[in-house]
Amino acid sequence: MFPRRQSRSKRKFDYEFHTSVATNPTNTRQRVLHHNTVAEVTERGLKVSTGIIAAEGEAVPHLAVPLVTPDPLPNAEQYKFLQEGYFESWDAEFETNQSRGPAPSDDPMKEFLDDRDLFLSELLRSEGRGESPAMCRCNNTSPANHRCIDCVSGVPTCSQCLLTSHYHSPFHRIEKWNGLFYEKTSLKDIGLRIHLNHPPGETCLLPETCRKDDFVVVDVFQVHEVGINFCGCDRSVPHPVQLLRARLYPMTVNQPQSAVTFRCLKHFQLLSFESKCSGYEYISTIRRGSTNTGVEKARDRYDEFLRVVRQWRNLTMLKRSGRGHDPQGVSTTTKGQCAVLCPACPHPGINLPPDWNLAPEDKRYLYAQFVGIDANFRLKRKHVSSEARDPSLGGGWAFFVEETEYKEHISATWNHKQPKSTCVSHNAVNNPDKQARGLSATGVGTVDCARHDFKRPNGVGDLQFGERYSNMDFMFFKSLRDSKIALLFVSYDILHLSNTIKHISFLVPKFHLPAHIESCNLLYSFNLTKGVGRTDGEAPERGWANINRIAQSTKEMGPGARRDTIDDHFNDLNWKKTTQFGEQMLKKIREAAAECREHSLVLEEFNNSVPQDVRDVWKDQVEAWEADSSLENPYFNASNAPSERDVRLQLAQEVAAGEGSGADSSPSHVHASVMIATGLGLEEEQRKLGADIASIGQHPTTSQLSTSLEKSNHLRSKITSWIEVQSLFMAEASRQRFKEAPSATPDGTSSTKAYDIQLWLPSNLAAKGIIVPQELRMYEWRLRQGQAHDALEEIRRVLRLKSYLYKYKDRFAQGVKANTRSNVVIDKATVNMNRAAERYRVARNAMLTLANSLETPVTWRTTLRDLRSEDLRALSEGLVGDTEGRRSVSWIWLQNTDSAQTDEDPRFNDALRIEWCRSRARMMRWSEEVELLQEEMRRILEFLLWDGNRWISRVSAHTEGDTLVQEGRAAYAQSQAAVRFDLRQKFERLWSEVPMILEFFRVSNNTGGHTEK
Repeated sequence: MFPRRQSRSKRKFDYEFHTSVATNPTNTRQRVLHHNTVAEVTERGLKVSTGIIAAEGEAVPHLAVPLVTPDPLPNAEQYKFLQEGYFESWDAEFETNQSRGPAPSDDPMKEFLDDRDLFLSELLRSEGRGESPAMCRCNNTSPANHRCIDCVSGVPTCSQCLLTSHYHSPFHRIEKWNGLFYEKTSLKDIGLRIHLNHPPGETCLLPETCRKDDFVVVDVFQVHEVGINFCGCDRSVPHPVQLLRARLYPMTVNQPQSAVTFRCLKHFQLLSFESKCSGYEYISTIRRGSTNTGVEKARDRYDEFLRVVRQWRNLTMLKRSGRGHDPQGVSTTTKGQCAVLCPACPHPGINLPPDWNLAPEDKRYLYAQFVGIDANFRLKRKHVSSEARDPSLGGGWAFFVEETEYKEHISATWNHKQPKSTCVSHNAVNNPDKQARGLSATGVGTVDCARHDFKRPNGVGDLQFGERYSNMDFMFFKSLRDSKIALLFVSYDILHLSNTIKHISFLVPKFHLPAHIESCNLLYSFNLTKGVGRTDGEAPERGWANINRIAQSTKEMGPGARRDTIDDHFNDLNWKKTTQFGEQMLKKIREAAAECREHSLVLEEFNNSVPQDVRDVWKDQVEAWEADSSLENPYFNASNAPSERDVRLQLAQEVAAGEGSGADSSPSHVHASVMIATGLGLEEEQRKLGADIASIGQHPTTSQLSTSLEKSNHLRSKITSWIEVQSLFMAEASRQRFKEAPSATPDGTSSTKAYDIQLWLPSNLAAKGIIVPQELRMYEWRLRQGQAHDALEEIRRVLRLKSYLYKYKDRFAQGVKANTRSNVVIDKATVNMNRAAERYRVARNAMLTLANSLETPVTWRTTLRDLRSEDLRALSEGLVGDTEGRRSVSWIWLQNTDSAQTDEDPRFNDALRIEWCRSRARMMRWSEEVELLQEEMRRILEFLLWDGNRWISRVSAHTEGDTLVQEGRAAYAQSQAAVRFDLRQKFERLWSEVPMILEFFRVSNNTGGHTEK
């Protein structure tokens, strides 16, 4: 039925090139397996012993590999016998490279289907007595009608044997054979009594029972009704203490009648961290494990369980932070003292060198603090309970700020006017009370370590009305209260401060930056800021994905329970990340070393194509800007194409200077250029109104009809007034308007649709072969040129925004509601893009019409090309069907000037300078990342050593009280110290190959962008 599997020897020599042999020649002996031989790494190198390889039943001596002595650094030629393919000749000679044939385990589900009937039969067999004898083996006179479903064997025995074997396991689940089937019973029913404060099996001489002898214990699999005798003899202690010493947590302090096992509390706490299971779901699972038939109900201890879980979370937090080892007690706990700290962040006096504050200017970033600020509006809390009824058990001891002080600050700043966003529309700032109704907290704000995604102590607080700056500022400064770091990088997606504060750099996270305006993209970019490495500033966002899953349960909690629960989850997240630093940092530095070399080579190739004197000028410019961001930004392209606003300003200046030909001969107080510009604005309003009315649909509401009618009347009034001015400059337009609509009045208001009124601009008349004065045609041509460039810029902006929206949707939109909301926003952006594209096409067509009778630069046709639908794609998006190797960039991203670019053109030099500066910035960021990672690895090892020694010092810190309690304190401190030392040893072992990685890629710290030779 079950096919026999034969073991196969491992035939492939598996040995990593970067072993610790090269970095530590005095390393202890390591074993390397090849076939059936053993290769040993000794002090002098790799030595392969003589062994035997089995090939077709014949024993053949193993070939000996000569002993080699490695140089201080690895050499590929020297270690060639470790490389892939070296032993292929052996496999060919002994025919050991034959591929393995198919095995049943290759398709385990098919194997199960073949044996499904057997599995089902065995499951049914376990419901009966099996081969067990009718009588118990103890004396062959007592019926073997009881069994334990939690014991491994589950062999039926008599009730007395079952009791004897379960003195140490009083919470196992018991069944009794009733002649037809096994039915549920309990150890209490067959006489088991738990004598607290006495060893298992020993009876107290003066036992005390709880009221009505009704004691309930909640365990992992079942709610048990147990028989408990409290100790009443001379060794008696209070009842709650007796329960605690039996690893049972009492649900009340006075006269407890129910308890939860320690293992149940630990199991739920860990399960809530990993699966975000709520207390209700957990208790419901246990109750269904007790009885799932619906005939009877298990004892309900839900409310008591929630209370105990809060106490357990608080106690474990205090225990793990060493507060039980303080002779002064828990009451002296200071703010933030129970939070798990980030080992990789700089902590003066802990993991920084003594002279860290004397580091040279170009190395100060190695000891900088990186902070990320963000808000989460999923972690809401309803109007449930109050601070008086549900206070926090550890106010301000971990991540949440102390509530009393926080609320005093909020009250003092409540009436301060919130500054509006000067960049894009941040709804969290501009509309803070949008979803505040019915909520005590609309979300939480946090301050994180931006490099390692750790929550900072006292860096979390509730938000009342959106993302108010007064809330976020309080958390920010509280989290940095005791910091002595002189250099600070702050990441925040809705900055309201300048980037000119000494020793503090405010930046926008990389993922959020594309949605900001161009000036923000240049001033607050991580990619362009010196000393940040490859930090992206998105640390808080990565944490939300994990913590958001508890939002459904925490929004129904009281204020104290919610804060305690979130604090516990944040502590677990921080500790979990601490244990993962080994593999995580190694992966990062491998990537950083490779990228640093790659971008160094790219910059070196770029340097070879640019004259040295030009590079020196560019380098001076970018270094000056890095030192003082108020100077001219070398990443800014000053040669952008003129916008419509620029053209209007230029025309106005010409008129003011008397250079406009219509300055003195205007028949109206309005200049001809203003009349043309106003006509273009009306044309745009017509397009917008037509699109809005078309989007209403076939069955508009009364409100929609009234709104559209009001807009139409308003636009018609504006057009009527404009036509009166136009007739003073363009008599041809009045004649053509009368010709096209002979029944209309001279002002042309007989049209029933305002957006269909023909404006008869010079380009419209030129298309009919009617020539108007040249100056009017030139005014329109210049304004159309600016209009076309504005439309292109709008298209590019919307495409960047759509790219951001798609990324946001992929990362954060979960469920139908969130996806629908994201799709609506993306659809709106698409509508805006299509409108901008239509505006561009109208402007370009008008330019083509006017250019036939004007002397215009020929080059504008190559800059403002024909816009097709396939041209409307993002910068990194190719045509449909294009692969990465064949992808081309749409021309809309390449043309932003009004003339062809040549080597002599300053605009070409600007583009070249910007690309060189960005190439240098990429190389610099990766080089800084390598150095930051090395420094962070050193800091992690130093922090773990310090933390381990801190726990060692706690062994003898509290010597008062019960000697057994002292022993427990010492044992716990020793175990915690061992954890830190073991982690440190593991990380050291993993990171021992880092010097070889850096040497392999020959990473250079030269900021000029050259690799070492």
